[in-house]
Amino acid sequence: MIKKMIIVLAMCLGISGLACRKEAKTGAGKNSDPAISGAFSSQAGKIVFAPESPLLNQFAVESVQTMEMPVDEISAPGQIEFVNGCVSFVSLPVPGRIDRVHVRQGDTVVAGQPLFTIDSPDADAFISDFRQAQATVNQARSALTKAKADSERAVDLFEHKAVAKKEVLASENERTQAQAALDQSEAVLVHARRRLEIIGLNESEAGQKVTVRSPLSGKVINLSITAGEYRNETTVPAMTVADLSTVCVTSEVPETSIRFIEVGERIQVELVAYPGEIFEARVARISDTVDPSTRTIQVRAELPNPRGKLRPEMFGRIHHSHPPRSMPVIPSRAVLHRGSEAVVYIERSRGTFERVPIRIGKASGEHVPVLAGLKSGDRVVVEGVMLLAGAETH
Repeated sequence: MIKKMIIVLAMCLGISGLACRKEAKTGAGKNSDPAISGAFSSQAGKIVFAPESPLLNQFAVESVQTMEMPVDEISAPGQIEFVNGCVSFVSLPVPGRIDRVHVRQGDTVVAGQPLFTIDSPDADAFISDFRQAQATVNQARSALTKAKADSERAVDLFEHKAVAKKEVLASENERTQAQAALDQSEAVLVHARRRLEIIGLNESEAGQKVTVRSPLSGKVINLSITAGEYRNETTVPAMTVADLSTVCVTSEVPETSIRFIEVGERIQVELVAYPGEIFEARVARISDTVDPSTRTIQVRAELPNPRGKLRPEMFGRIHHSHPPRSMPVIPSRAVLHRGSEAVVYIERSRGTFERVPIRIGKASGEHVPVLAGLKSGDRVVVEGVMLLAGAETH
């Protein structure tokens, strides 16, 4: 009895399964994607719709137009910096007490103007060294004069057979040594005089104070000394003087875009501090190396700063593009990005569309310049692009 029940149940399940598969197949036919039923791919990249297909009403097609578009445009972050050679970090030439500070932070100075004076014992030591070197030179000259006279007398006596040959040789040796001593003492004197000239001391006066002067014309942008304090550090800047009449903007440009910019070209600079204002700069230098961590190349451009509005460390962006040229453009919504490839669909005839790879430039507003793949007059799909992509996939 149980065996008969199992056989009947199995037959019922088999009949039910057949009915379900048939119903599923019929339902799939009724609910299939209209894009699949209304289009077919005759070959790779081409989609053909039946002329009477209602899906054709979902597509909008526009002709490729020609417009003036900027090409090879560069945009990169930038920062204002000092121009090389236009900033000086002034330090103490000798240790000593700050006797007087002649300027304040923010003052405008000219090259050679006194900045501060130092009362230093080293100044007297340098003058003393110079005077000792002078005395040594005078002694060496006297010794050389005597050695020359002795040598000449020895030669004369030797000619008259009054002295032996060794006396002549000894006198010539003394003369040579005296000449070498004079040369050495004169070198020491030149060094002592040069040191006084660099520090700005007069060789004939004692008790002088060292005056530090501005090496260039500009502004005192930093000051860290006070009159009366004693300073031992001769390597730490006491003040900073910078010429801000011209400043520099530096930018790290990606290596993929460096070919679009050359030394001497003009670039535009936008700064966060002055929104909406454009400054023009001239490219002064392009680095000879690539930063291996960022794959960028440093570009330095100089720009005038007559009113002092531009300050070091200001942030902004640089922009550069070659003159606009006429080229094919299409609406940006017509472009379909497939990984690294950009494609569009061209209408070849009524209901026939073909996928075409293109190379595009940087978008400007709602339009994209086409660098390769299309020509003026081609008809591209601007609405229904995703529907075509889906039909091609099926």
